[in-house]
Amino acid sequence: MPALLADAGNTAPPPFTVGAIFTQIHLTSLIALFMVVAAAVYLYGVRRLRRRGDAWPAGRTIAFLVGGLGSIAAVTVSGVEAYDTTLLSVHMIQHMVLSMVGPIFLALGAPVTLFMRTAGARPRKKLVSLLHSRPVSVITFPLVAFGLFVANPFVLYFTGLYRATLEHAWLHELVHVHFIVTGCLFFWPLLGLDPLPNRWPYPARALLMVLSVPFHTVLGLTIMQSTTLLGGDWYPNLALAWSDPKNDQVVAGGILWAGGEVVSVTMLGILVLQWIRQSEREARRVDRQLDREEAAAASRGPEAPAE
Repeated sequence: MPALLADAGNTAPPPFTVGAIFTQIHLTSLIALFMVVAAAVYLYGVRRLRRRGDAWPAGRTIAFLVGGLGSIAAVTVSGVEAYDTTLLSVHMIQHMVLSMVGPIFLALGAPVTLFMRTAGARPRKKLVSLLHSRPVSVITFPLVAFGLFVANPFVLYFTGLYRATLEHAWLHELVHVHFIVTGCLFFWPLLGLDPLPNRWPYPARALLMVLSVPFHTVLGLTIMQSTTLLGGDWYPNLALAWSDPKNDQVVAGGILWAGGEVVSVTMLGILVLQWIRQSEREARRVDRQLDREEAAAASRGPEAPAE
């Protein structure tokens, strides 16, 4: 049974409110430990760069710490986590953040680039070898990552796996990690600023992002219209006077549908912005090259006429 019910002697938990998000804090999960370590390592790298006089964009630090780790923390150590086995709609919010919002901002934080600029030659060489190894090249190939990203929710919700995650805390937390990893595999090569293999040109990245939208729509609508409750009799057995499992499942499907489209449109906007900036940088590079060629030609003086 959910932690809230166990702690209260199998009595029904109070209704989920905004206040519950801030009062039901749990800092004992492995994900919480990972986030603390990741934040400390990232800040250490930024500090090392600044101590030797190198700059690191503040926007990347904010993206990684606030947008990435912050969003993950908001749904894994707060009241969202406390209610994620009590309400399917709360779980779906958590799902969206862990698989889409958090990974997008982690990618924009460019942690691999930060590591490459601060680590020694040997660690850098090992990381490059790892990134270009066959297993990593396969799972980060955009079509493979795309397949994992869109197929995983269908496998989770339409098999017995989802019910098992409600019954076993260790599996529940493992699924959280799985959401984050599959999200990073999908978004990092598309949006990330790090030097990763399998980077497609921007038009292909945008097309792949567009293709992911229908899957969220289909999954959300299927959950909304399904007459079978996800998790079987788990939610009805909670006997919550303030929540109807069927209505909550409709809300959960709507969150997945609308949330997926909002995040996808935002993602496309970021891709287009990056594409425009890359085009501007390339145009400036070409202009500088032409200026150098013109200066070199002027320094040689006029060519002698042919006899």
